Amino acid sequence: MYYLSKFIFWIFGWKLKGEVPPLKKFVIIAAPHTSAWDVLFGICAIYLFKMKLSFLAKQEAFNPPFGFLFRAVGAIPVDRSSKHNVVEQATKMFEEKENFILALSPEGTREYVAKWKTGFYYIALAAKVPVVLSYLDFENKIVGIGSTIYPSGNLEKDMELFLDFYRQIKGKHPDKGIR
Repeated sequence: MYYLSKFIFWIFGWKLKGEVPPLKKFVIIAAPHTSAWDVLFGICAIYLFKMKLSFLAKQEAFNPPFGFLFRAVGAIPVDRSSKHNVVEQATKMFEEKENFILALSPEGTREYVAKWKTGFYYIALAAKVPVVLSYLDFENKIVGIGSTIYPSGNLEKDMELFLDFYRQIKGKHPDKGIR
């Protein structure tokens, strides 16, 4: 998959920027998430950065014909119709594993949202792990890894740090990104 990912990046003219932090556990957020193309370039970047990570995906994504592919790249199905405590479940995963990277999209959708979901923050806070900022910059064709931020417990202050970083990044559909 590494060489296929390298080929896909070459064909489309994409490149990587930044480095994976030398940490055993963290939450990595990927934004802006404005297009289905984010999945292709994001999965390629996982292989190119040589990361072993997991991510939560809606249960419907695991239906044939692509369900096996999602599992192969580390996806964990989430039943969004029930009242499961995802923060608690994810925190438990961090406790049980020696090495665990959980990737999440703070928007939770490819459509514009006025306010990000905060689950990623509360997972990192409860698990006592940092949040690593990654991005898909369609304007410059870069998938990158940026800052590492340890949640302070002050959601508003920390959220402003995250949003300030992402306001300069252009997704495939900039009108759906952070404003």
